[in-house]
Amino acid sequence: MTEQANRRKYLIEYLLDEQNARTEIPDDEYSQKRLLRALFNVREPRAASEEFLRIQDEYLREELRLKGITDIANLSPVAPDIYLWQGDITTLRCDGIVNAANSQMLGCFCPNHGCIDNAIHTFAGVQLRRECAEIMKTQGHEEPAGGAKITKAYNLPCKYVLHTVGPIVHGKLTEQHERLLESCYFSCLSLADENGLESLAFCCISTGEFHFPGERAAQIAVQTVKEYKKQTASKIKVIFNVFKERDYEIYARYLGFDK
Repeated sequence: MTEQANRRKYLIEYLLDEQNARTEIPDDEYSQKRLLRALFNVREPRAASEEFLRIQDEYLREELRLKGITDIANLSPVAPDIYLWQGDITTLRCDGIVNAANSQMLGCFCPNHGCIDNAIHTFAGVQLRRECAEIMKTQGHEEPAGGAKITKAYNLPCKYVLHTVGPIVHGKLTEQHERLLESCYFSCLSLADENGLESLAFCCISTGEFHFPGERAAQIAVQTVKEYKKQTASKIKVIFNVFKERDYEIYARYLGFDK
C-alpha cells in the first residue's frame, strides 16, 4: 500500500470514528476518494487532532501535486494585467482565488457535489470551514450577496481565498441581480487590494447553481474589472478562470481575442 493510500485510510477511519459511523471502506482508490471527500463535505466545523491535520495536509498537498499546479508566472496575459485560463481553480498558484459561496459561507455540505464551493473547501482542508465559521459567528448573520470575506487558503497552492455570495436568479434576470454581481467583483477586488494581493483569480460567479446567465455574467465580470482598474489605478493581476469550453469562448469574445 502506498503512503498516499495509508494517509487516505487513516483520514477515512478518523472521520468515521468522529461521526460514530459504521461504513465499510471500499477497496478501490476511486471509491475511497469519493468516500473521503463526502466525509470532508458533511463534517461540521470543529477542531481536529494535530495528527489528523498533519496527515490531512500531507494528503491534500500530494493530491494537488499529482493533479498538477499551474503558476500565474507561466500564464500569458490577454490584456495588460488580465488573463484568461481554463482549468481547475484549486490547482492555481496565485495570491488569491475567489470562491462562489452561499450565504452560510461554510462551504458545500452536499457529498461530492460538483460546485466550486465544494472543491475549494475539500482541497483546502477542514481548517477552512472552521475559519469561515468563526467569521460568521463574529458577524452574527448570514453573508449578504455582493460582499466579500477573505480567509487563508491552507492546503491550496494560492495564499488566500476570497468568498463572495452572488445573486440567485429565479426566473427573469433583473437589474438588481446585475448590480449585485457587479458588487461581487468590485468587493473582491477592493478586499484583495486592501490586503496587498498582487493577483486574483475569479471563477464564474453565480453562473452554476445560482442560475445567472453565463453570457451576461461574463460581460459584467469583464466590464467591472476594467472599470475598477481604471477608477482605482490598481495594478492587481486578474485571472478569469473558466472550466467549460463554452465559457472560455464567451470570455475570449468579451476580452477581444481569439483562442
